[in-house]
Amino acid sequence: MLKYLLPVVLAAVSAAALAGGSAEDYERALNLATRTTNKVYRASFDAHWLPGNQQFWYRVQTGPDAWEYALVDAASGATQRAPDAAALGLPKQVLKTSEAATQKAHPSRKGGVETRIRFLNHTTETVDVSWIDPQGNSKTYGHIKAGDEMAQNTFAGHVWLIVDAMGGTLAVLEAKAEPLEIVIDGKGTAREAGDEPEHPRDGGLSPDGRWEARCENHNVVLRQIANGETAALTKDGTADREYRGPIAWAPDSQSFVVTSVAKVSQRQVTIVESSPGDQVQPKVITYPYTKPGDPLPNPRPVLVRMHGRNVSLIDNALFPTPFTESLSVKVRWSPRSNEFYFDYNQRGHQLYRIIGVAAATGAPRVVVEEKSDNFIDYTHKTWRHWLDQTGELLWMSERDGWCRLYLYDAATGTAKGVATRERGVVREIEKMDEQKRVVWFLGSGLRADEDPYHLHLCRVGFDGTGFVQLTKGDGNHEVTFSPDGRYFIDRWSRVDQVPVAELRRSDSGALVCELEHADAQALLGAGWTMPERFTAKGRDGKTDIFGIIIKPSNFDPARKYPVLEEVYAGPHGAFVPKTFGRLLRQHMLAELGFIVVQADGMGTNHRGKAFHDVAWKNLKDAGFPDRIAWIRSAATTRPWMDLGHVGIYGGSAGGQSAMRALIDHADFYQAAFADCGCHDNRMDKIWWNEQWLGWPVDDSYIRNSNVADASKVKGALMLCFGEVDHNVDPATTMQVVNALEKADKDFELLVMTGTGHGAAETPYGGRRRMDFLVRHLLGVEPRHP
Repeated sequence: MLKYLLPVVLAAVSAAALAGGSAEDYERALNLATRTTNKVYRASFDAHWLPGNQQFWYRVQTGPDAWEYALVDAASGATQRAPDAAALGLPKQVLKTSEAATQKAHPSRKGGVETRIRFLNHTTETVDVSWIDPQGNSKTYGHIKAGDEMAQNTFAGHVWLIVDAMGGTLAVLEAKAEPLEIVIDGKGTAREAGDEPEHPRDGGLSPDGRWEARCENHNVVLRQIANGETAALTKDGTADREYRGPIAWAPDSQSFVVTSVAKVSQRQVTIVESSPGDQVQPKVITYPYTKPGDPLPNPRPVLVRMHGRNVSLIDNALFPTPFTESLSVKVRWSPRSNEFYFDYNQRGHQLYRIIGVAAATGAPRVVVEEKSDNFIDYTHKTWRHWLDQTGELLWMSERDGWCRLYLYDAATGTAKGVATRERGVVREIEKMDEQKRVVWFLGSGLRADEDPYHLHLCRVGFDGTGFVQLTKGDGNHEVTFSPDGRYFIDRWSRVDQVPVAELRRSDSGALVCELEHADAQALLGAGWTMPERFTAKGRDGKTDIFGIIIKPSNFDPARKYPVLEEVYAGPHGAFVPKTFGRLLRQHMLAELGFIVVQADGMGTNHRGKAFHDVAWKNLKDAGFPDRIAWIRSAATTRPWMDLGHVGIYGGSAGGQSAMRALIDHADFYQAAFADCGCHDNRMDKIWWNEQWLGWPVDDSYIRNSNVADASKVKGALMLCFGEVDHNVDPATTMQVVNALEKADKDFELLVMTGTGHGAAETPYGGRRRMDFLVRHLLGVEPRHP
């Protein structure tokens, strides 16, 4: 009898060891956001530099309801602190609506610090004050009579709309970190930066003011400003092949460029909103959405020379098949007007050029060229800066396997040298001084003993000399410069290191003073656990893979915990968090009784070309061999990680990878939750998918398709998507459903009505994700509080 009872007893012991998903666990998870709000102090602030750039002030939160003002002398670092601005002799922050730039109402941003606005109505009528929520909806908060005022608590990034008695907009204002006094004294008249110029959208006034060129009725016309006479410069434009703007004039007004482009039909995606809020019947929604392999426009520049009114269609032998969804060519003129330039990204993303065209002859040439046997990361690594004074060009390239800056002679198209020769990669350009020929940039992978994803500020001469790493702390750095560029404020942190803010000198990186060191004791006291960083070798046994491990707040090392992996492996970036934050999604899931892990495997970005190229025609790889090796390595020294119960979840490209786990790696993963996945890359947006799988569309798209491989699924799978997703075509998931049904596979499906991309990040979607993972990894029915 004992031999028959033993398996039952062992199963009961195993279930007890994996206990989780209780009502108490759910309550901790669901209350985590509320419980940990407003629990980190001295973590963020906005610096306000005073005239002369010798001093700046800021306001920082020091407690749940406490704030402090600081006035800093930049040269010495001497700091005065007081509970209010007046004690430091600082002016009150006042904004008059009559002086505010006019702008359109737009959604509020989330995540800002708490602040306060005082509205004073100096008009002669009642005004209404409304908050624009993050979804763009207006919610009235108060009616302020003439001469009255209203105080309102808010958050930095929240948008407030002020309207008059007739409903006319007086101002749209965004709250800042510091308390603000808004004097309502009329409508703002200043035009917001970035607004369209006053001349027609497709028109162009010449720099000398003598001419206006326009594209109308598919052709180019020229009007002389002095007498208003108009002449047609082209007559062959039609609805099927037209001339169009914008008009790009040469600085000397002797030439301009327009575009000639043939009409191309664009794919339309149709979806149905089943339960619209404003009517009973469903709505049919159609929107343009270009997919891999679809026809694209082939815009060509047209050079118009004022002398003789000569119109030349530029020969496209050097740029035959551009990858673009735009109908126009964006050009840049040289300051001498002898040449104009435009980008050519060849479809398939293996050839990228800057083309120069001579104004005198219309002859094109190659200024810069990049080639790759797989892909060029055109969305992140084709930065450039024209040095007009010297006829040079700073250009970003991965041609030697690492993202660097090169100095080019723009006239000859020859590289003069490498500006960034040091270890690591260039990530972002922060600023430059053309006179001193120095560039400041954020780089990563600079120190052998540090996480290679950490961003550090560096400076180097255009010729590659004088390199200095200006930031020092072992962490991820974010910098803001003083208006004159002599100083910068360095904010740095890690997932396991609270933020530190320092004032440093821009030339040497010398520390002036530490401004703030964040206090997270209240956060830890609220039941939040510090993530653990972990590094292990990947699939090749040589390459380090970096990730994080998150434990529940009631962690017991004597217990066993299922491992739950968050995955997003899109080749456009790297996704393991590197800065300090609450990481609510991961921590909420951990509270249910999981060890939550996340790592960046091969195929993701910012580790050099060879690391990145693993993704080429191979999105299904998603770094799985590296991440699985990383998880196994972590478990060797963490016996509480139960590798007999491993799950995975992700959204968008992460949703694609989550399902792929049960196709190619079901020996390791037992359950997967896939939200809004781009499960077949032929169904997804063109720019993202042709970037990694190439063009023309070939069998690699089928080899990477979850639809094609749906019959191979093993384990518990839940699919989720929003019915009005405009990012990933909702039909993508339904085609997976169709394939699973044909293969007689069991699975769960959640279609969320009226919901767009990221359905699982809604409260209901998030709770359903929790329930699925609890049920299939912890082996218990969810017990909600």
